[in-house]
Amino acid sequence: MDRELRELDRQEKQITKELKQRAKLTNNGKDPALAALAKHLVQTRKQREKIMTAKAHIGAVGMNATAMATQVAAAAAIGSVSQAMKTTNAAMDVKATMKTLKEFTRETEMMEVKQELMDDALMDAFDNEDVEEEAEQVTSQILAELGVEMDSKMVGLNAPSNYLQTEEKMSNQETEALDSLLPDLRSRLDAL
Repeated sequence: MDRELRELDRQEKQITKELKQRAKLTNNGKDPALAALAKHLVQTRKQREKIMTAKAHIGAVGMNATAMATQVAAAAAIGSVSQAMKTTNAAMDVKATMKTLKEFTRETEMMEVKQELMDDALMDAFDNEDVEEEAEQVTSQILAELGVEMDSKMVGLNAPSNYLQTEEKMSNQETEALDSLLPDLRSRLDAL
């Protein structure tokens, strides 16, 4: 088809060339040879269009054939899988499989419990006061880096005694300003 299309393209160019030469020779638009060449050009173009249409149809048919072949291959694969599943189901005992799974679950749980007991026993065996002291030192260091003081003697107190330090740092002017604002704030609170 491609060869025929190239041949028709070549013929169309040839006819167009001859048509132009003939038109230059004769100034008469009623020349029968000129009319015959024009008809031949129109027929060549129509034939080219028909071949292009046929080529498109053949391409579409080829694509449909490819799609159908793919569907046939997929159906065959599904058939093979179905057959394999049937064979597996026939060979497998569901009750025995369920029993094995239950035993496996029970053994896994027992193994996890034993592992936890072993971990606890190992931690108790190797955990001594040195580890506790070191852990306490690390905790104190981290808290000190964060700006929190920790003293074992202060356990049970509500808050650190930073309030007294701030009072000592305040000047007399600040103390007087604060004292003058306190009655006003108390009256507002009472009004609420």
